[in-house]
Amino acid sequence: MSNRLDDRTADGTAIARRHFLRRCSGLSLGTIALGLLEDRTSAVGVDSPVAIGRPDLPHHEPRAKNVIFLTQSGGPSQIELFDHKPGLSKWAGQELPASVRQGQRLTTMTASQKQLIMPARTQFGRYGESGATIGEWLPYHARIADDVCFVKSMVTDQINHAPAMTKFLTGHQIPGRPSLGAWASYGLGSENSNLPDYLVLLSKMKRSSDQPLYDHYWGSGFLPSRYQGVKLRSAHDPVLYLRDPRGLPRNLRRGMLDGIREINQMRFEQTGDPEIQTRIRQYEMAWRMQSSIPELTDLSDEPEATFEQYGPDSRRPGSYAANCVLARRLIERGVRFVQLFHPDWDHHSRLSSWCVARCRDTDQASAALVQDLKQRGLLDETLVLWGGEFGRGVAGQGKWDSPDGGRDHHPRCFTMWMAGGGMRPGMTYGATDPFSYNAVEDPVHVRDLHATILHLLGIDHRRFTYRFQGLDFRLTGVEESRVIREIIR
Repeated sequence: MSNRLDDRTADGTAIARRHFLRRCSGLSLGTIALGLLEDRTSAVGVDSPVAIGRPDLPHHEPRAKNVIFLTQSGGPSQIELFDHKPGLSKWAGQELPASVRQGQRLTTMTASQKQLIMPARTQFGRYGESGATIGEWLPYHARIADDVCFVKSMVTDQINHAPAMTKFLTGHQIPGRPSLGAWASYGLGSENSNLPDYLVLLSKMKRSSDQPLYDHYWGSGFLPSRYQGVKLRSAHDPVLYLRDPRGLPRNLRRGMLDGIREINQMRFEQTGDPEIQTRIRQYEMAWRMQSSIPELTDLSDEPEATFEQYGPDSRRPGSYAANCVLARRLIERGVRFVQLFHPDWDHHSRLSSWCVARCRDTDQASAALVQDLKQRGLLDETLVLWGGEFGRGVAGQGKWDSPDGGRDHHPRCFTMWMAGGGMRPGMTYGATDPFSYNAVEDPVHVRDLHATILHLLGIDHRRFTYRFQGLDFRLTGVEESRVIREIIR
């Protein structure tokens, strides 16, 4: 029994059990178990300068210490960007063969139209010693061809944005599960006591976006709320309600927080509610963030070369490029998981202008981030991922030969790339059929991606669980998942 409890010391279940055992202190078994718990949890208590996560982790030597997830929301077209299919030109305007489609589900946006093949709107080249194929809309990506691993056989189960992104980031299509970043925060904590374990940056678009980014994409689900992602805004106050009211002395604020902490601690001793300890920790974190956040978001100490490397948009607060600079600064400060969201990759029409614009937003900065981390000696310990929730279909949406033509959602194959953190550089893994419609070689399901990311962080996904409502939940669920060892150095 004590070992079982010992494995749960970092979560609310253990805290509640400890409270129960304290109430039953007359029982010798309870007293022994309580002593073991308090010995092991002292390192992760409220007063700890750094939250170190679960005491039983890592399971093995990690290859990556930190993660930067460049989330491209909306489904970038692998056909235009990475998955070169020169044979499509001879199929232009012809209907997709039934043997290729295999009765796969279509969205209501294209289910009633003929599936007429639209060849790629871009020219491709081969780059680096690896000879990776990259479309002309991503010229800066060509410079990092030998630093990244392209996974061209990604597969998911969901065909619409919200469930697909929820699956992509939490392992399940229905909201309520912890996000990937929350799992990492829960398991490993952070090396910085002045910043949260998990930070989220949303691109501030030059035009309004009709594609929502829901809070559960970076939420903690049934994990204690302290593990959810914290959004950094591009506004005057990067974190809401962090700034003290004008005229309030710091010593008075400190005294108020100490008083609130004492009251919360008394309440915790009465109820054993783990969210009370979360509240105590978050008050203390907010106090420290009052000095760490302004220093983090002030880019005036960055040399001119940084802005030249990341591109002119990096000077605009809230832009994807500026957020890439912030991501590097967060990694330098020991933040465990940083996630950037860039929306509007949903090109159902005007593919040649819509997708080009998103490439222009992200291309230079994404490549610069990899190069910058490499130059600073941080890439080997930082896992960088780039990708969206699904890909695009080979059939044109609307008129396939019109400038207004676009592509619909497609879950059965799409491309991601990964760099650093133990990944094998200059590699292309997996392959699709000649229509970029089905993954035919080494398919990688989203849950395989999750298992691989956790493995690189030193976590065995099969043993990494959290008990909720009587079940041991894990990020990868109950279906078979595998670590993609072929892409790991």
